[in-house]
Amino acid sequence: MTDFRPLMRAFFSAGNTRNYAFRRQQLQSLHRLIFEHEEEIIRVLAADFGKPTAETYASEIAFLYQEINHTLKHLRNWMRPKKVSTPLVLQPSKSRIYFEPKGVVLVVGPWNYPFQLTLAPVVAAMAAGNCVVIKPSELTPQTSALIKHLINNYFSPEYLVVVEGEGAQIVPELIDKYHFDHIFFTGSTRVGAMIAEQAGRHLISTTLELGGKSPAIVERSATFEVAARRLLWGKFFNSGQTCVAPDYLLLDEEIADSFIEILKNNLLKFYDDPSQASRHLARIVGKERWKTLVGYLEQGKILYGGQYNEERLYIAPTLLQVTDLSQSVMQEEIFGPILPIITYQNCSEALEIIERNPYPLAFYLFTREKKKQNWYLEHVQFGGGAINNAMVHLSNPNLPFGGINQSGHGRYHGYEGFSAFSNHKSVLHSDTWFDPDFKYPPYSKTTLKWFRRLLG
Repeated sequence: MTDFRPLMRAFFSAGNTRNYAFRRQQLQSLHRLIFEHEEEIIRVLAADFGKPTAETYASEIAFLYQEINHTLKHLRNWMRPKKVSTPLVLQPSKSRIYFEPKGVVLVVGPWNYPFQLTLAPVVAAMAAGNCVVIKPSELTPQTSALIKHLINNYFSPEYLVVVEGEGAQIVPELIDKYHFDHIFFTGSTRVGAMIAEQAGRHLISTTLELGGKSPAIVERSATFEVAARRLLWGKFFNSGQTCVAPDYLLLDEEIADSFIEILKNNLLKFYDDPSQASRHLARIVGKERWKTLVGYLEQGKILYGGQYNEERLYIAPTLLQVTDLSQSVMQEEIFGPILPIITYQNCSEALEIIERNPYPLAFYLFTREKKKQNWYLEHVQFGGGAINNAMVHLSNPNLPFGGINQSGHGRYHGYEGFSAFSNHKSVLHSDTWFDPDFKYPPYSKTTLKWFRRLLG
C-alpha cells in the first residue's frame, strides 16, 4: 500500500483546504464528476447487482446532486463562527464557536448503495475542509473501480485518495498505520463494533451508520392503499438491501387479511409475475447473502412470492407470515426482498415485539390517529423514521440521519455532516478594560460575598 499519509498531512497542514473558495471549487468538481459520468455509474451498478436504472438515478446520482447543491448553498454560513451568549460573570466578553476541519479522515463505504453511501460522507468531509481517504466496498468491484478511476482523474492525490481491497484486511491496517483524525463507517453492526473498538485504542472519533431490524406498523386507521404502496416501495427498493428499509411488518390483527390482499395486488402491479425475475428489481449482492435469504423462506408461511434463482441471484418479493419470533428471520437484519408479517392485538404487544430488537435505525407508522402517533413516538427509541411513509425521511438534508446505540452513533446529511467532520473550537474573547481585584488572591470576605452573588 502506497504511503499517502505524508503528502496528505503536508497538504492539510499547509492550510490548502481551509478557505471557502477551495471547498466550493472541490464540491463543484465532484458534482461535475457525477454529471459527466452518469451513464458509467448506471452501467457499473447494473453490472454489480442488476440495479434498475430508475433506482440508480434516484438513489445514487440525484441524491448526491441534492446533497452537494444543499451544501454549496449553505456552506459559507456553516463556516462562519457561531455566536453564543456569554454569562454575566464572564463579562465583558464574547463567545464564539469556530468550525475547523479535523484533518485526514477515513470514509468506509458499503456495498448496498456503493456509489452514494460512499460519496455522501465525502461531500460532508470536503465541506468541512478535510483530506479524505476513501475505501469503497470490494463486494461491488466495478463500482469501486469506477470510483477510484474518477477520483484519481478529478482530484489531486494529496487531497482525495481511494484505497481498494478486502475490507477485513485493509481497514484495520489503515486505522493502525495512519491514525486518522476521524473515521466514518457505513455497514453492519458487527463490523461497526470492531471498527469502534480499534478506533478507540487510538482515541479516533467515529461516526457509525449501522443497521438493525426497522419495524413498520400498520394500524386499523391507516389509509390502506397508500400505506401498502409506500410500504412496499420502501421495502423492495434495491431489493430490500437498504439499511432503513422496513425489516418486518406489524399488522393490526383486525385488518390483517384485507391488508395482505392489498399488498399482494400491489406487488403484482409493481413487479409482475414473481416467478419471473423482474427488471424493476435489483439482484442480491453475493451468493452467500443469497443463501442466507433463501434460508429465511423456510421460517414462516409464504403468502406471496417465495421463488428464487441461484444463477441470477434472484429472490422474488416475498410476504412471509411469521409466528415464531425466536427464528433467525426475526433476530437478524434481513437486508433482502422478504417481508415478515406479524399480527398484534394492541399497542403494548406491538411494542413488546419491537423491543426484542431494540434501537432500530428506522421506524415507520401508518395511522391517521394523532394519539397513536404520539404514543409510538414516545415509546419507541429509533434513529429516524416517518409517519404514513417509508424510507423517504433520509432524502431531506435538513433532517439529521443516523442511529441510536446498536444502530449507530453520530449524524450526517446537510449541516450535521459538516458538523460531524468539524472540530468545534470554543473560544472566549475577553476585553481588558474591566478586571476587578476581588477575584484574585488574597481572598477576603468580600471575595466570598461577590462569588455568592455572581455564581450562586
